[in-house]
Amino acid sequence: MSEFDFDLDNIIDIIKSKNYKIIGLQFPEGFKRKAVNIAYDIEKGTGASVIISGNPCFGACDIDTNLAGNVDIMFHFGHSKMGRFDNVVFIEARSNANILPCIRTALPLLSTGDIGLITTVQHAHKLHEVIKFLKEKGIEATAEKGDMRVSYPGQILGCNFTAANIDREEYLYIGSGIFHPLGVAIATGKKVIAADPYLNTAAEILTEKFLRKRGGYMAKAINSEVFGIIVSTKSGQNRIELANRLAGMARERKKKAHLIMMDLITPDQLIAFKVDAYVNTACPRITIDDAERFHVPILTPREFEVVLGERKWDDLKMDEILENDVKE
Repeated sequence: MSEFDFDLDNIIDIIKSKNYKIIGLQFPEGFKRKAVNIAYDIEKGTGASVIISGNPCFGACDIDTNLAGNVDIMFHFGHSKMGRFDNVVFIEARSNANILPCIRTALPLLSTGDIGLITTVQHAHKLHEVIKFLKEKGIEATAEKGDMRVSYPGQILGCNFTAANIDREEYLYIGSGIFHPLGVAIATGKKVIAADPYLNTAAEILTEKFLRKRGGYMAKAINSEVFGIIVSTKSGQNRIELANRLAGMARERKKKAHLIMMDLITPDQLIAFKVDAYVNTACPRITIDDAERFHVPILTPREFEVVLGERKWDDLKMDEILENDVKE
């Protein structure tokens, strides 16, 4: 478990100091393979009983409140703190990876000396190293703090790119995958280079193919008459006010709109509803990652506004959940 710091000594100290007897553990999908070993180490080190959440977990917005209500304390791994919970401790699982090699790989792709740095919580603690390294190369780099849904300068989420709301000529993302940097590229309209510290690769993020694909879903929904507007019951995803506003907007245009509230949102759970298209106000990644699995088009709130004629096609941005958007 040396790749990430699961802070086991601190966890054991917290449990012992308060004499907690029943412990809950919640992991995102990528860390669940570590769950049994971590549970064993905690039980061995404290004598407490451990219950592992078996439910899917998609972020700090997705706390297993049922488990938290049945344990003395719950440790949520892989994300920084979001929301207010009396007995939940967030364990960030910071990465121990050396990020400078991928920054060297990215250097030829940087075209300016004015860089905004962005990353996930796993690497946010190492951005100062990147700033120092780039400064030695004559490049001015900064990491800015986003809104209250993020904890650290430069940190972004899959649904929040406010750390990139700064006037920089281009952005350098440190982390794996392209969803996060793709969101920044669409949100800012700026050049984004993604540097992967695990593969030691770097590439420019191109948005054209993605936007064309999303445009196809909007085109399929343009003549829809009945919309299902999805609302999440998850603590950090419930945008009921937005859903009601969108429903009202649809009805003003003589369209039918029905709110559907649910916890785990999958194509299989929605296939029985007789609608022409869905509008997702829950986690934006559902719309993007699972779009091809839905039996009808599934749109983001902004895409829905385009379909209704409330927003121009060239004014499309990636869906974000901001600090004042959710009902906790």
